[in-house]
Amino acid sequence: MEAAIVIFGLLFTLFIVAGVFLTVRAVQAAKRSVDRTVAQARRTVEDTGLRARQFAQPGVVGELAQLRLSLRTSMRATQEVLRTGARDDASLSESLGLFERLSAHGHELDEELKRLEREPDKATIAARLPDLRERTQRIAHSAESLRWAARDRARKFADDDLEALSDQIDMEAGALRHWTQEPMGDQVPGADAAGGTPGAGGPGAGRGSGTAGGAGADGRSGTAAGSYSWGPEAAEPSAITARNQRTKPSYPWQKAPRTEGTT
Repeated sequence: MEAAIVIFGLLFTLFIVAGVFLTVRAVQAAKRSVDRTVAQARRTVEDTGLRARQFAQPGVVGELAQLRLSLRTSMRATQEVLRTGARDDASLSESLGLFERLSAHGHELDEELKRLEREPDKATIAARLPDLRERTQRIAHSAESLRWAARDRARKFADDDLEALSDQIDMEAGALRHWTQEPMGDQVPGADAAGGTPGAGGPGAGRGSGTAGGAGADGRSGTAAGSYSWGPEAAEPSAITARNQRTKPSYPWQKAPRTEGTT
């Protein structure tokens, strides 16, 4: 009885611990989701405000907004490309580390531009604009170099994989088309079991060699050497007179005709 109580207590404790662990994980996942949503909404609001100031306030303030917008757009696009590519290509981890270092300079420049938007001395801002513009262009150019290099690398891998797949498909297609066709035998139709031609040395030998032999050499031999036959050839229409049994074509499945003995 005591053992059952101990086991029940252990199971109850395990259930409590598992429930607490799952609850904490769910709360953390929900918190991360909320943080991402809030950060995305904040970025959207800031980008919308920068675009509004860019067009509504020409001059120093509008140029500062334009610099911030171009910097943020370039850095955000590069970050998305590198993080997405690093999931499939481990070689991009070093590029992602370089981008993190570049992001520190980008955040510093963005904060400086943000402070200058509230600066009342417009002449000082105008004097510093060339330097700020150059820094923005350098950071954006570095980010674009990483972004396009990662895209070219991914496209190269995709092209190589597609080329290898195309070669395999071509080989498989060639193997599927490689069927075996049995050619027709060299035996002339009408030959007997011994391999001789009908009428050789017997009655009608001239006629067989002149007509039937010529037809076999020109017609059926040409069929065997050229196109393949899909079935037995149709027999020629018989003449009014009875056909000579010796010139009648024989087939392997037929029995040889019986010859009457002479006395």
